[in-house]
Amino acid sequence: MDPRSEVLLRQAERFGGTLLLAGLPADDLLGQLSAAHGWSWQAGEHSALAARFADRCQFGVLPGERPFAAAVLFLPKSAELSRCLLDVLAARLAGGELYLVGEKRGGIEGAARRLQAFGRPRKLDSARHCQLWQVTVEQAPPAPVLEERAQRYRLELADGPLEVVTLPGVFSHGRLDRGSALLLEHLDGLPPGDLLDFGCGAGVLGAVLKRRYPQSRVNLLDVDAFALASSRLTLAANGLEAELIGGDGIQAAPGGLATIVSNPPFHQGVHTDYQASEALLREAARHLRPGGELRLVANSFLKYPPLIERHLGPCQVLAEAHGFRVYRAVRTG
Repeated sequence: MDPRSEVLLRQAERFGGTLLLAGLPADDLLGQLSAAHGWSWQAGEHSALAARFADRCQFGVLPGERPFAAAVLFLPKSAELSRCLLDVLAARLAGGELYLVGEKRGGIEGAARRLQAFGRPRKLDSARHCQLWQVTVEQAPPAPVLEERAQRYRLELADGPLEVVTLPGVFSHGRLDRGSALLLEHLDGLPPGDLLDFGCGAGVLGAVLKRRYPQSRVNLLDVDAFALASSRLTLAANGLEAELIGGDGIQAAPGGLATIVSNPPFHQGVHTDYQASEALLREAARHLRPGGELRLVANSFLKYPPLIERHLGPCQVLAEAHGFRVYRAVRTG
């Protein structure tokens, strides 16, 4: 059981009514709280929950229309996303109870101060290196429009400007990260056929691929519903169309790809986690056609070349700058 769930269950008598668990972990909390339902924006956790509680959980950037008398927000990593989600929930809870739970090292005490906008917050519990806070929503905010919380920026590229739209919580919100910037300089000469932007974030790489290779079918895959929504907005802002896939890792990708392009993720919540990136390197060959190519950027200190060569083929360094390297490998078998 996740420690945050354990803290909630220490106060289980508070959670007997219709309850929304927002951003809940994939554990047995829904089994313990029979009147609760879940909302997740993380595809892996949603998939695990849906396998057990199919009619009691949903995936997306909004909680849906099912009513709830109280809600618990599991504190996300992004402070800006937590503010947005608290507003989303409080807007539906006039006179109701809003709870916030999270790890101390994740910034729960600072996030709890945001509850003051809705009423008088109080700390209910502190255990398992976590805290649980509660507020009765006396001042419900207007329901936020997610697109109005987006940040937009413009990239001046060789083939013209690109408008990028990022929602709160999405990687490199409001700016282009150095790794993606380096990879953008090395997207020429890809083999013809279907393309995949793995861990698409705000859709920068996917949008550039679709514009540069308009005859190719371009797929954008991410575990995060807010990233997929951002990618959709970025594509629309540039008059582009592509396939969006919500999935927990490379296994959700289609097969027969000509190229996989990626600035792969390595964070899960407040924790560093290389599992998705390493799974990509191990499994890329299963999704690439013979002669298909993997092209990715990663921190220079990561020992990716041996993994790439073990599972795919010879690994070439195309570029190195600012602590990043761009790697290229072709499926030989």
